[in-house]
Amino acid sequence: MDEVIQVTQWLSSITPRKKAKLFFFTTHADAPSPMVGSNDVDTHEETQLPLATTVALHNFKNIGEFLKKKVNTFSCYNVIENEITKTDYEYLRFYSACKYLDVVPPFLDLEKISAIQNKFEMTDEERDYRLLLDSADLVLEKVCDSLKPAGVSQMWTALRKDRNLIRGVKTIDIIGFFVDPNPTGIKECLFFFIVRFLQKADKINRVNTNRLERLIAQCDESSSCEEGKTIDFIIDSLRFYPTELYPFGFCLIMCVIEGRDGAMQEIEKTMEISRHLGMITHTEKNPTKETIELVKKELMKPKYQFYSSFTCWFMSHGDSNSMVLADGETIEREWFLTSFPDISTFQLKPKVFFMVSCRGANKFSLKGDEFEGQSATCDYYDIGSALIRNRMLDITDSVRDISYVQPMMDTLVAYSTILDHLSGRANTHGFIYVDRACVLMSENISRGRSLTEILEHLSQDLHGILQETMDEDRIVYKQACHYDSFFRKTLKLPYTRHPKEDVHSAPQ
Repeated sequence: MDEVIQVTQWLSSITPRKKAKLFFFTTHADAPSPMVGSNDVDTHEETQLPLATTVALHNFKNIGEFLKKKVNTFSCYNVIENEITKTDYEYLRFYSACKYLDVVPPFLDLEKISAIQNKFEMTDEERDYRLLLDSADLVLEKVCDSLKPAGVSQMWTALRKDRNLIRGVKTIDIIGFFVDPNPTGIKECLFFFIVRFLQKADKINRVNTNRLERLIAQCDESSSCEEGKTIDFIIDSLRFYPTELYPFGFCLIMCVIEGRDGAMQEIEKTMEISRHLGMITHTEKNPTKETIELVKKELMKPKYQFYSSFTCWFMSHGDSNSMVLADGETIEREWFLTSFPDISTFQLKPKVFFMVSCRGANKFSLKGDEFEGQSATCDYYDIGSALIRNRMLDITDSVRDISYVQPMMDTLVAYSTILDHLSGRANTHGFIYVDRACVLMSENISRGRSLTEILEHLSQDLHGILQETMDEDRIVYKQACHYDSFFRKTLKLPYTRHPKEDVHSAPQ
């Protein structure tokens, strides 16, 4: 069959809603993101104009032409070995979006996709199409699905009132002030236009969504939300780090085995829980400084830009400032923690470090047979939020910026013990902290718990365990763990993932 006829038939089989979503997912690489360098970004008009004209004319012709052009480009594309191009990214994004929406063209060359994945050095696990979807876009899709056409129309009205933001933007004028979002697919086009416009204007990104939340907050709940949804529910969904679908993220496990009984148990437990959480995992036994540098270099490869989060477990002996490596050398804990968050492939994504080692030799020793705690109460005053707001600074958009980010932002560091203190181990099972952390994370999958909630529970659980030193003094002591957080959103544990299965039904 002639290829032109095939493309036409394929497009005619896609519903308007799915066309809008396919366009949205396919143009992800053109939005501000660490995914693609700024030199590869298309112009504002090329990504916004099809959406604007579709909303204004209630006609999907321009989106159809855009998708046709993509298909034709991919059909003529010759995969060049070694060099990763913008088209490589676009091809993978287009394929994953089609797969997600269940609209894969029967004529799409899957061998080219495999060849591109080879260029990215993807493992078998990483060839799952869900890895290639941008989790932030999936969250925005769900927000759109939760809103009625009237809700998106109200967002558009609120946006149009911000004259400083929209001044001189031609695509805004194409749509006009009053919009009828009721025809099938138009609501999606208008919502996705708003999202991409705010991204292009550097008003929102995958972490900073305040500007979008403010637009949604101005909607009338009774007319703007789909059944079972509320404004608060929709806004709350934007306040979590986007980690939709499989995999939940990449997990690096570094464990010094030499001179540490139970170290293999630590590896087994952390590998098991990371896989149970839906992470793709890599383990480094007996790491050295050279190993760490090689791992950092590996994590800078383009394929890691597709991951939604990064988790690192580091388990070894240590003291107040440093950790002992397999060859007896030490590294400064602070150097380790500040070098990894600066890796560009995980910018604007949650990075979690479990630093499991002693940080000194001190112990919180217990004396006597009974220990009684004291409690204190204090008075709370109910001050109306409106009154508080009226007395606070008015922070305008002109003094806000989301373009520059301090490297440690979106990072959480969990320590197995407090400074200058021991981190307890069991002879056969390794660090007790690792054991309890893995147990609690496993128990709380599918319960909607956030990572910080788990860590607070872990602190309570660990501090309630009586431990004993392994020397001849046999001192009984307690251990206190803690964490430092630079998070700007909440990181929720995922539901149980099945990497080899398609765990979702295709969107409508």
